[in-house]
Amino acid sequence: MTRNVAIFLFDEVEVLDFAGPYEVFSVTGLRTFSEKPFHVYTVAEKSPVVARNGLTVIPDYLLDNCPQPEILLIPGGGGYSPEGIPFGSRREMDNSVVLEWVKKHASNVELLLSVCTGALILGNAGLLEGLKATTHFKALDALRAISPAIEVVEGVRYVDNGNVILSAGVSAGIDMSYYVVSKLLGKEVADEAARYAQYDYWQ
Repeated sequence: MTRNVAIFLFDEVEVLDFAGPYEVFSVTGLRTFSEKPFHVYTVAEKSPVVARNGLTVIPDYLLDNCPQPEILLIPGGGGYSPEGIPFGSRREMDNSVVLEWVKKHASNVELLLSVCTGALILGNAGLLEGLKATTHFKALDALRAISPAIEVVEGVRYVDNGNVILSAGVSAGIDMSYYVVSKLLGKEVADEAARYAQYDYWQ
């Protein structure tokens, strides 16, 4: 079975937030499986997307023509300008079009994932009520402010609620992705993928 993995992109998205998981899922199983276990693609509200530090990315799909994913990943990145204007995930967390799209697909996916401040988007979409959640250490209070029903966990790389898994900031998304691989395909498969990437931090 090949699972569709949709990674949502937006302007000012943190590059490693999406590129790290993209790499993990894309190369997993290529040397050991006869069929790719994951079909990874990007999706955005518009094209192109300009990520952090000016990286231009052309998404594979837009919101209205995205194939149904089995796994949906929401990355983070962003903050506030000196004038207090939100950008990146801080803007998208109040984007009604994005929130409705995330909610629609979240109800049908096998796994819903977030990296870093992608958790704020999930929180504002009402998808973290009664769940454990984590995010970038500088955004923990912002996540708490969304709802008292979100159990915010500090000092961890990721938290697993069954079908909703969230990671802390930036590089933690790589750890979460290998964890998801191990959860779905077994630790040996995750170990092989990590060895190929020379990612020595995966245990």
